[in-house]
Amino acid sequence: MSRPPVNPEDPRENADKNAGGNPRDDPRGNAEESGGQRPGESSPRSPADEPVGAAAGDSVRPRGIIVIAVIVALEATALLVAGGWYGTQLLTGAPVLSFWGAVFTLCLLLAFSVWLFAVARFLLRGFRWPRAGALVAQLFVLTIGFPTLTGGFPLAGLAMLIPAVTAIVLLFDKRVIAFASRGAGAPPAL
Repeated sequence: MSRPPVNPEDPRENADKNAGGNPRDDPRGNAEESGGQRPGESSPRSPADEPVGAAAGDSVRPRGIIVIAVIVALEATALLVAGGWYGTQLLTGAPVLSFWGAVFTLCLLLAFSVWLFAVARFLLRGFRWPRAGALVAQLFVLTIGFPTLTGGFPLAGLAMLIPAVTAIVLLFDKRVIAFASRGAGAPPAL
């Protein structure tokens, strides 16, 4: 059975070219299979699908968010490296007071590292909860950085204090707060 020639005036034969046509008039009959969309047509977007910050008219991620996320990711990497070093020391038989206490410490280092990576990632995505996580992490770094600075290791202390203070200041920037305000009721992040 041959198909009659395409008539440009017939909306049924031009359904794929006519974006405003009725999906029920699709001659291929697969408008319902594709949810009422034609091939090559983008899906309708809901406000929740918009880039984070677009609701506030700010579709660009502020530099402060990027700086904070980089600082937190670097701290997570430092904890991961420390955990790796601690694990190799544990495996090579370095003396410890309690083997299981050392294993617990290693697990804490690795878990905190994973948590900080998650904070950095979700902060970049504009969620609200990582701001608190990043602030708590920076306060922990400050409690370690000051004694390190005053205990005879000024470079190591400054290497901890300067990024932590920078991140804390940026966490309270208006643009950062406006961008990172996506609530938990938003669509799933993963």
